[in-house]
Amino acid sequence: MRIGPIQLASPFCQAGLAGYSDRAMRTVARRRGCAYAVTEAMLDVIMLNGGEGLRRSIDISDEDHPVAGQIMGSEPETMARAAQIMAGAGYDVIDLNFACPVKKIKNKARGGHMLLDVDRGVSVLKAVRDALPPAVPTTISLRRGFDDSPESTDRFYQLLESAWAEGYSAVRVHGRTVEQKYLGRAHWPFLREVKQRYPDKTILGSGDVFTPQDAVRMLEETGVDVVWIARGAIGNPWIFRQAQTLLQIARSPAGLGPHEAEQHLTPPTIHEQREALAEHFAIAMQIHGESLAGRRMRKMGIKYSRFHPESARVKSDFIAVHSLRDWTGVLSKWYAGEGPGVWPAADAADEVNAGADLQTCEAGA
Repeated sequence: MRIGPIQLASPFCQAGLAGYSDRAMRTVARRRGCAYAVTEAMLDVIMLNGGEGLRRSIDISDEDHPVAGQIMGSEPETMARAAQIMAGAGYDVIDLNFACPVKKIKNKARGGHMLLDVDRGVSVLKAVRDALPPAVPTTISLRRGFDDSPESTDRFYQLLESAWAEGYSAVRVHGRTVEQKYLGRAHWPFLREVKQRYPDKTILGSGDVFTPQDAVRMLEETGVDVVWIARGAIGNPWIFRQAQTLLQIARSPAGLGPHEAEQHLTPPTIHEQREALAEHFAIAMQIHGESLAGRRMRKMGIKYSRFHPESARVKSDFIAVHSLRDWTGVLSKWYAGEGPGVWPAADAADEVNAGADLQTCEAGA
């Protein structure tokens, strides 16, 4: 559980999610057991333009460490300059996003399309590493291939070998191809293959981690060092501590089975939900201002509502939120009392799946 010189306290991290994983989401998760977090993918050309919007987007706080700043782009020179900006802003790690299934821009590869243009990808890897001080760790995010062809797998390993040769500290591997986007199942056996091939390297695994049970199962089935939790963390900052609890029980001398171990988990209470919701909106308002925070937090509230006994009605009220007054009204109406929470319905992961993927370019899933 190391990324270069950085020792992680647990093998579960919050992934980068466009439109979600700002400092507010990361901080709320930190306070509930998240040991490592990653920003949403920042486009290099936008970062180089600067401005107040950039400052807000890359803002971090003292409790938001260790944290990786994730960048995405096409050109070695601009990617290197963007990496320097992130390192100068205090990010502990710089992650290159070669995973997101975005379209090409002006026929130039970026994100997952680097798996079709290995020479460009290698040039970016080298330029970024050369631009940063040796003490700043760099990592790379990849999908298992552009498609299911053997040639695509070969290109994956070419990029990965180049990353190791340039001194990259870790790789995050997503179990879907670029062509899959977020459809179908992530292929976890490929994660196991990568870890077995590089037993002494730090491998982060991602894909289809929606519950603490999924997170622990990925560790056990694939052997990856760290589980990258993306959509499963939206509206569920408790997932990190829950996964750590399950892992400790599973690896304890008592050797409890999965079903017995799950009996030690309880969903967040109404009080715990209220605390997280209040914190999240307050920090979002500090970063974005009330109007933008209202728009961003509306979709967050919808995801949080899954843990409430009256989830459908609470969700409906969160959909109508536009301001702090609206947000406070929902908390006063539904979260003023005490009582147990509930586990989300079995199809809740599908709802997160649809809501997060069709409108955003996520770093993981």
